[in-house]
Amino acid sequence: MDRKILWVGFTSLAIIVTATFMTMLFSKSDSFRGTAYNKPYPPAPNFELTRSNGDSFRLSDQRGKILLLFFGYTFCPDVCPATLAELNMALNKIPDKVDSVQVIFVTVDPDRDTPQITQEYVGHFNPSFIGLSGPILDLGKIWQDYGIFREVVTSDSAVTTVSHTARVVLIDKDGNLRLSYPFGTPVEDIVYDLNLILK
Repeated sequence: MDRKILWVGFTSLAIIVTATFMTMLFSKSDSFRGTAYNKPYPPAPNFELTRSNGDSFRLSDQRGKILLLFFGYTFCPDVCPATLAELNMALNKIPDKVDSVQVIFVTVDPDRDTPQITQEYVGHFNPSFIGLSGPILDLGKIWQDYGIFREVVTSDSAVTTVSHTARVVLIDKDGNLRLSYPFGTPVEDIVYDLNLILK
C-alpha cells in the first residue's frame, strides 16, 4: 500500500514538473504595445544635421541608447506639442532608466524652424530633448527615408500650417527600427514598451 502511494506521488510530481516545463517553454513572451517592425529589424537610416550650438549631430553616434524620433514643427498648434508633452511624461515615469533614452525632434518646417528655434522649442518640454533642423535638401532625404509625408498649407488668412505624418519611431540600442506609435498612443503603452526593451 505504501509503495502504491509513493508511486502515485512520484507520478503526480513528474506530471506537474513536465507541465510546468512545457508551460515555460511554449508560453507567449511579453509583446510590445507599439507597432512592431518585422524581423530582421531594418537599420534606422542614418542622417547628419547641425545642432543649435554648431556641433554636428549623427544618428549613428547615438548607438547604445533607445531613441524616440518624432518629426514636427514649432508652429504646430496641437499634435506636436501634445506629442512632446507625452514623451516627457513617459520619461518621467522611468526615472531610473531615463539616461538610456533620447528624444529627437526633426523639423518638417525648415523655412521657419532654424536649429536654434527648434532646440529652444523642444527644451521647453524637456531640456534633454534634441531639436534638429537644416537645409531642406538634407531634410527632404531624411523625410523620405523615414516615410514622412509633409505638405505646406497656407490658408486664406495667410496662416501657414504643415500637414505631416505624426508618428513616434523607436530605434533600439543597436540602431534598428523596432516600434512606432501613432498620434494618440497612451503614455502608458510607451512606458510599458520602454521598460520591456530596457530589461
